Amino acid sequence: MNWKERIILILLAALNFTHILDFMILMPLGNYLMPYFDLSPKQFSILVSAYTISAAVSGFGAAFFVDRYDRKKVLLYAYMGFLIGTIACGLAPTFITLFIARTVAGLFGGLIGAQVLSIVADSFPYERRGAAMGAIMSAFALASTFGVPFALYLANLISWHAPFLLVGILGIVLIPLLIRYLPNMTGHIQPEGAERHSKWSVITNVFADRRQYTALLFSGLIMFGHFSIIPFINPFMEFNVGFSKNITPLIYLVGGVAAFFASNILGRLSDIHGKVFIFMICTFSALPMVFVITNLPPLEAYIPVLILFGLWFSVATGRGVTSSAMITSVVNPEHRGSFQSFNSSLQQLGSGLAALVAGFIVTKDPESGKLIHYNWVGYMSIVTLLFCVYLGYTNFRHLEKDKLAIAKP
Repeated sequence: MNWKERIILILLAALNFTHILDFMILMPLGNYLMPYFDLSPKQFSILVSAYTISAAVSGFGAAFFVDRYDRKKVLLYAYMGFLIGTIACGLAPTFITLFIARTVAGLFGGLIGAQVLSIVADSFPYERRGAAMGAIMSAFALASTFGVPFALYLANLISWHAPFLLVGILGIVLIPLLIRYLPNMTGHIQPEGAERHSKWSVITNVFADRRQYTALLFSGLIMFGHFSIIPFINPFMEFNVGFSKNITPLIYLVGGVAAFFASNILGRLSDIHGKVFIFMICTFSALPMVFVITNLPPLEAYIPVLILFGLWFSVATGRGVTSSAMITSVVNPEHRGSFQSFNSSLQQLGSGLAALVAGFIVTKDPESGKLIHYNWVGYMSIVTLLFCVYLGYTNFRHLEKDKLAIAKP
């Protein structure tokens, strides 16, 4: 990997860090926001889904035009709009204004993930894409390791507004570096005089190819299965398991450290042994952990729980790295931006629906304050991820063999 490729990955990983931290931080703030605004689990899930569903809408709309423009410019405009929405979250005085600000952040944030993945896919061939995706996905681990615990520390020290302002400040510092060092990405744009396809062709291209629409379903369901349990982890750990607000940030610290190493190691292993193989190992390993996490009884000892979350973060990250690399392989570069916008839209929709469904399943005991039926959400997650294993194996195993055969000299 040359120095230009390293700079691209470092910048995109830094951008991804702020983007993912903003997306992640609302969920562990549940045990701050629910008492602050006197929210029910259903109301909190609606707040969480405001970002993801608006991101799904904008990602779907972007698919119709995004491949006609420089990916760098699209990324920068989307990132600046996202930062405006995030800073507005940090200044929001009421539940309604916070809901509106999250919606605005989601409208722009829905464009970011697709552009990041498209730039990586355009810059790295399939045989090296697992390692590149691992580097980008390590931003998730860093957000969990350093971002979320520090953001929760600021929430304890100042208020829940502080984490959003932190993300906004970091993003403002990053923008000049992106402008200066990220290269223009125009190789996918059709030259002047080339035949222009109808704007509706982005949909017809997807539904004309079974691999593409199955990959989108696969992507959305992975997010649904994963994010079903995410929004209520922190409230469950405090209200049900009995951990204090000083302990729950350690879940993200330990999990993030584990995920940081796992994203890079499993990304490289997927390049050697195959993305589908590593994906299946990670997914099957995660299922019993989901069962245990969502059925934890009240505990005093937290070290075993931290180990459990470290293992779960690791395999969940490996699943994300491998599935992202697999999904990018089903489409040609000239259509990749539009496809990734659809993909991002389905991912956001999957995670938003997961939060909404979980919010309708989970209830709060009015006397004890404990969450009820969280284990049901865990069962739903397990069934969904098992179906994802089936989709992943049937849709990508032959494609991966073809790609690896072409890559060999």
